[in-house]
Amino acid sequence: MTIRTFIGLGSNLGDSQQILNEAVAKLETLGSVKVSKLYQSPPMGPQDQPNFLNAVVQLDTTLAPLALLDQLQHFEQEAGRVRLRRWGERTLDLDLLIYGQEQIHNERLTVPHIGLLERDFVIIPLLDLDAHLQLNGHSLKDLELVQQANLTVVANQSWATA
Repeated sequence: MTIRTFIGLGSNLGDSQQILNEAVAKLETLGSVKVSKLYQSPPMGPQDQPNFLNAVVQLDTTLAPLALLDQLQHFEQEAGRVRLRRWGERTLDLDLLIYGQEQIHNERLTVPHIGLLERDFVIIPLLDLDAHLQLNGHSLKDLELVQQANLTVVANQSWATA
C-alpha cells in the first residue's frame, strides 16, 4: 500500500542546492516525488552559522515508517552528515514530517514531527505541496506563523532536476 509522506530537507554546509538536488534524486528511488519551492531561512539554533536552504518533498512510498527513517538517515550519511551540535550546521538534514494520517511515538521516531507547527521553513513548503493540508485538526494555512514567515524564495519547484 502506498502512503503519502512529507520529508523536510535542509542544508547549510557545502553546495547546499546541489546537496538537496542529490537528496531529491535519492528520494525518487523510494517512490513518487513532488518538491516544494526552495527557500532560504535563518538558522533556528545557534546564529553563528550560515543560513539554511530548505524544502519539503511529498513522497508516495510503500516503505514502513522505520524503514523510511533508515533510508533517510542513510542518505544523510552519504552526504557526509556529522552532528556537531544541537540545531547546528549540517550538510544534509532529512526529517520525516508526516506519514499518512499516522501518529507515531517511539524511541526512534515521532510523527508528526515535533515542532512542525512552529517552523515556518517547514509549514510554508508544505503549503506549496498541499494548500489545504491539515494537521491535528489545524489548517496549516491559517497558522499565524504563515503570515510572519521569515523565508526567502530561492527557486520555484523546478529547482530539483534529476
